[in-house]
Amino acid sequence: MKTRTAAEHLPVARVLPLLGLAHLDRTFDYLVDTDLDAVAQPGVRLRIRFSGRLVDAILLERLPESDHPGKLAWLERVISPDVVYPPELARLVDSLCDRYAGTRSDLIRAAIPPRHAGAESADTETPWEELGKAGEPDLSPWAIYEHGTSFVDAVVRGETARAAWQICPGTSWHRAVAALATKVAVDGGGALIIVPDQRDVDRLESVFQEFVGARQVTTLSASLGPQARYRRFLSILNGQSRIVIGTRSAAFAPVNNLRLCVVMFDQDENLSDPRAPYVHAREVLTTRSHHTGSALLIGGYSRSAEAQLLVETGWAHSVVADRERVRTSMPRITGIDERALERDPHARNARIPHLAFESMRRALERGEPVLVQTPRKGYVPSLSCGTCRAPARCRACNGPLELPQGQPDQPGVIRCRWCGRPELKFNCGNCGSTKVRAQVLGSGRTAEELGRAFPGVKVVTSGGSRILDSVEEEAAIVVATPGAEPAGRYGAAVMLDPWALLSRPDLRAAEDTLARWFAVAALVRAGGDVVVCADHNLRVVQALVRWDPIWIARLELYSRKEVSLPPTVHMAVVDGPVRTVESYLEVVDLPEGAEILGPVDLPLGVSLPGEYNEEELGPPQRFLIRTALGPRSELGKALRVGLVARAALKDSAPLRVQVDPINIG
Repeated sequence: MKTRTAAEHLPVARVLPLLGLAHLDRTFDYLVDTDLDAVAQPGVRLRIRFSGRLVDAILLERLPESDHPGKLAWLERVISPDVVYPPELARLVDSLCDRYAGTRSDLIRAAIPPRHAGAESADTETPWEELGKAGEPDLSPWAIYEHGTSFVDAVVRGETARAAWQICPGTSWHRAVAALATKVAVDGGGALIIVPDQRDVDRLESVFQEFVGARQVTTLSASLGPQARYRRFLSILNGQSRIVIGTRSAAFAPVNNLRLCVVMFDQDENLSDPRAPYVHAREVLTTRSHHTGSALLIGGYSRSAEAQLLVETGWAHSVVADRERVRTSMPRITGIDERALERDPHARNARIPHLAFESMRRALERGEPVLVQTPRKGYVPSLSCGTCRAPARCRACNGPLELPQGQPDQPGVIRCRWCGRPELKFNCGNCGSTKVRAQVLGSGRTAEELGRAFPGVKVVTSGGSRILDSVEEEAAIVVATPGAEPAGRYGAAVMLDPWALLSRPDLRAAEDTLARWFAVAALVRAGGDVVVCADHNLRVVQALVRWDPIWIARLELYSRKEVSLPPTVHMAVVDGPVRTVESYLEVVDLPEGAEILGPVDLPLGVSLPGEYNEEELGPPQRFLIRTALGPRSELGKALRVGLVARAALKDSAPLRVQVDPINIG
């Protein structure tokens, strides 16, 4: 056995094992031998022996001696000499763990991709300027916005400027963002842009190529393979990449000299990580802006209540176009009362009111495409009782029943959308009726109806696993689900069955629906027609008709403040067997004034991971914890300490803790 000698200088390594356990989310001291002395530097990945097995770890610091009274074990090896956990990233992870009651190892795995040895041989040292030719970008698109020019000037000067940006209809947000980020990069700074999905990444990357070389833009998303992802991570880490575009996990990218952070469409649920500790990309970037003093831009056609709160508190300011420009750039938007829909013969035959039918016909006659948004994919994806209108539910798992495409007249094809079990004989659990009716029609059935209503016109669908990127400028009808609308310039748009989105039992139902409507309306040319098949007296419809996202965001924020709902308060959700949650809350030292609400049943579609004895621990329940706004990490820290205490007691029953989740049921 080889004899090991401790390093002469700073022989103790303080490391963080990546175990994913709350009670072991702390540092341990190990000895560094002379062979590893040169490469065992703070921020590198290690292999250590912990409780008799080899595990991954991060080296946090080197020390001259340890305060541990016992004998120290040796580091096994350094996985790679690359410093993948620099101090700025460490500070960010620590802050977010306090904010979200998380463990550092969970966030580190989200922030740092797995090592791929083949990627380390790639060139990540060539200076950014030598990767292509960057021209001087045109920043004039920002001049149409109030405070737009002053925001850009502050970003260019490297000052801390934070803004909530409402995109003017008829303009390209891709080009405005690309121009500003290019200017930052040309001046030697770093720019990080986070978007909800891969389609936005691809479109933004293609626009950037008008300003810089293809190799001067780095993209990070889940679609990359392990080698490409790690190679690009190293490129960012070494300062080779100054412009980074990505989806939610890219918010952690260690961009050097970060001077501009951008998050687009922050209402999109894709920006919230579905894995513990459930961080939101907007919160990652606001934290980075606070730590580094970098500029922050939260952009979109609509505005979230969280962004409005940042403006109301003075942490950010509004960047909006003047009303006259908005009016001349927006389409003509109309809402319709549902009672009028019931009287309309066109609506009875094809769910298209006369006004919408005429708008579509005129656009098609001009040779322009028409966009129809329907809230669900499939054929008849949602059924209800034909007598009492209660949602039709599966007897096995309580999932929603659907009528798949194929044989719509045969009741035997009704099946559960969750477990797939056929429902051969439906009986309503509320009234006992055997009748069913369509609660909402899917994109497949809608396309079928429109094909009959407009014979000879091309009809295509976009949604589910088949999403179209763009459409040709020709007479065609595109039926798309929310978020799957192809890029293009439409002559008209129609939003069908809006109540299916608005009536969801979700705090953010109206906000999310309006964001989707604005996204559709923004695809329609100036002067084109947009018809929303919803009551024109609804506030969300009025906000769309007037194209006034700030007005509705302010009303939404004030209405939540009146009833103490997020983001005007901090709210944590704790799910688990009722006795497990009760025992957990007993060991949590909640902030002064905290309220515990519940227990209530888990929302439909939400379940607990793992198995447990329900007779012993009780049924799965949800508790809500509400505290006033204050130090934003106070609630998360308290819940995190409780998780550590629970883990130390070896309580293995399932428990899920989410702080300020995007959905609270």
